[in-house]
Amino acid sequence: MKRSEIREAVFFLTFEKFFTDDTAEAVIETAYEADVFEMNDDVENLFKAVDEKAEELDRIISEFSEKRQLNRIPRVSAAVLRIALYEMLYDDKVPDNVAISEAVILTKKFAYEQDVQFVNGLLGAFFRTRSNEDSGT
Repeated sequence: MKRSEIREAVFFLTFEKFFTDDTAEAVIETAYEADVFEMNDDVENLFKAVDEKAEELDRIISEFSEKRQLNRIPRVSAAVLRIALYEMLYDDKVPDNVAISEAVILTKKFAYEQDVQFVNGLLGAFFRTRSNEDSGT
C-alpha cells in the first residue's frame, strides 16, 4: 500500500472511532470483518498510534481552532487533523508540508469546502508555531 492509501484507511478507522466506545483493537477487528477497504499492519500501527495520542492531538486542535470548540468541529475534519498532527509531531519520515498537503486532499475528498480551508488554516498555524519554536523566535 502507498502511504496515501494507508493514511486514508487510518482516516476511516479514526472517523469510526468517534462513534463508538470500542477499543482501537475492536475497531480494527470490525474493519477486517467488514472488508470494505484494505487493511494491513501499517494501517493498524498508524491507527493505534493516532488513537493512543488522541487526547494530546485534540488539545492541539482546540488550541489552534480560533472559532470552533472541538465538539463543534465536524468529525471528518477532526479525524483528518488528528492524523496530520500525529504525523507532524511523531513521524520523522513524513515532512510537515506533506502531512498538511495529504490532510487537505483527504478533507477535499470527504468534507465540505469550508472544512478544507479550516483544516489547512489550523495545520498551517500549527506549522508556523513549530517553525518559530524551532528557530528560537
